[in-house]
Amino acid sequence: LPLISPSHNMADLSFYVGVIGNVISVLVFLSPVETFWKIVKGRSTEEYECLPYVCTLMSSSLWTYYGIVTPGEYLVSTVNGFGALAESIYVLIFLFFVPKSRFLKTVAMVLALNVCFPVIAILGTRTAFGDANSRSTSMGFICATLNIIMYGSPLSVIKTVVTTRSVQFMPFWLSFFLFLNGAIWGVYALLLHDVFLLVPNGMGFLLGTVQLLIYAYYRNARPNVQDHEEGLIIPPSQPLLS
Repeated sequence: LPLISPSHNMADLSFYVGVIGNVISVLVFLSPVETFWKIVKGRSTEEYECLPYVCTLMSSSLWTYYGIVTPGEYLVSTVNGFGALAESIYVLIFLFFVPKSRFLKTVAMVLALNVCFPVIAILGTRTAFGDANSRSTSMGFICATLNIIMYGSPLSVIKTVVTTRSVQFMPFWLSFFLFLNGAIWGVYALLLHDVFLLVPNGMGFLLGTVQLLIYAYYRNARPNVQDHEEGLIIPPSQPLLS
């Protein structure tokens, strides 16, 4: 019988973990579908924040490039290519239905983070570094930083959650799948000894845990009620006047 070396077993294990990671990543990218269906039906983004989707689009775009220029990371490039496409659709829907008062601010954010920064990062690394290994390393640093921002971006709505004592505008499935995504890609990074994947996904696991704890704490809380005429928040302990 042929002997199977430990390195061979490790390679097989990393492949299967990577496949599982791809499946979970696809679920991460598809998790906002319910939120955007509500936006389309209501024809308004209401109090939803665009930042998580803008950051995820930026991150997935650059991870796609990282996977292309780094040998053996095709699993990273394929799933993030799908993610870039999905997040582009979400951002376009958000721009279409965002209130006029927030439109210019949102457009500026999209142009800065989804157009200017990726172009500068890719052209900058290609210009500054002549060999593929250096370009891969520099892009790995950039992507690792952006991944931490992506994992933490749903925390941008925490102020709204705490103020209103409601998780209405904090999508549960996005936080849940980001938590799972950080865990499985962290394991994959450990198997491949890829620090650029390990650091951000380890942080993603921790940030995802924080988001789920916040969601659990406020899930059954009695929400404050916004008085739209006065612009005041009425505490839950105060009786509402008809």
